[in-house]
Amino acid sequence: MEKLLFLGNIGAGEILIIALVVLLFFGGRKIPELMKGLGKGVKSFKEGMNEVEKNLDPDAPDTSSTAPSSQGPAKSSASKPETAKDNQ
Repeated sequence: MEKLLFLGNIGAGEILIIALVVLLFFGGRKIPELMKGLGKGVKSFKEGMNEVEKNLDPDAPDTSSTAPSSQGPAKSSASKPETAKDNQ
């Protein structure tokens, strides 16, 4: 196993002990809340990094919204106007 920055050779036993200590300190109910906060922090950091990169290179394509829109296809303004007969 490769050495991780300052951790050295850490194995499954050490990870288990660390997990038990964290569980004792925070309890089973508080850990999901902590992980949720950590996830939000990481997401915010990534968004900030993307914003900085976008500001540095304004010609780069916007890749921040890679997921398709959940609202469906947008209606164009050139579509057929609705009549009173269509609304009935």
